[in-house]
Amino acid sequence: MLPRVLAIAGSDSGGGAGIQADVKTITMLGGYAATAITAVTVQDTLGVSAVHAIPPPIVAAQVRAVLADIGADAVKIGMLGDAATIEAVADALEGFTGPIVLDPVMVAKGGAPLLAAEAVEALLARLVPTAAVVTPNAPELAALTGTEVADEADLLLAAQELLDAGARAVLAKGGHLEGAEVVDWLVTRNASRRFASPRIATRHTHGTGCTLASAVATGLAKGSGLEAAVAEARAYVAEAIANAPGFGAGHGPLGHSWRLPAA
Repeated sequence: MLPRVLAIAGSDSGGGAGIQADVKTITMLGGYAATAITAVTVQDTLGVSAVHAIPPPIVAAQVRAVLADIGADAVKIGMLGDAATIEAVADALEGFTGPIVLDPVMVAKGGAPLLAAEAVEALLARLVPTAAVVTPNAPELAALTGTEVADEADLLLAAQELLDAGARAVLAKGGHLEGAEVVDWLVTRNASRRFASPRIATRHTHGTGCTLASAVATGLAKGSGLEAAVAEARAYVAEAIANAPGFGAGHGPLGHSWRLPAA
């Protein structure tokens, strides 16, 4: 049976991030993608110009409908927007025993805020402890822990602080930090593993966080261990960046379909 992944996230009209990136990634990695839409964004490679939030009861109803009929082997959570939606999603996922990958989407690539400041507490209380892994980038990790994340040492320290705050595992992403390599740290209560890869000089990185989290969720849905799922996800994202189609005048989308034969 196809590994089933439920993606809970916002819609990106430009197709590079959010639920569109989730569906592409899950499909390309051999999974079946179901969705629960949390918001509709007016978005292109230059940024987000408007956000229309889906009412929390409708978000929760989407989650419950998918789980009750199709089921899910893993859940990926992205943009939530506000505390009410966080509470609704957490309630809808009660009783779900599979792995949850939480990507704490707070700010769009172009700088638009995607999570209300007052919602951070709800995220930490309701969803962070339930996730098999939380996947914050450096700015998100700083916001979640209240500590500065300026270099790799800070990244690792803040990831450990998020563990202390209740997370089971943290994949701390270092793409926002300076350096010739992109360094991520997977930190659990038992061990830490450093992942490093050459930095690709490109502006086409829109949706990397969504793509990585969905790829990790797909690996977990297939039954892979967390380290193996992260390693495969990072490799997929690197190739997707390297094969970006070059669309748009700003932060362009990834080439999610790079594994398909050339036309």
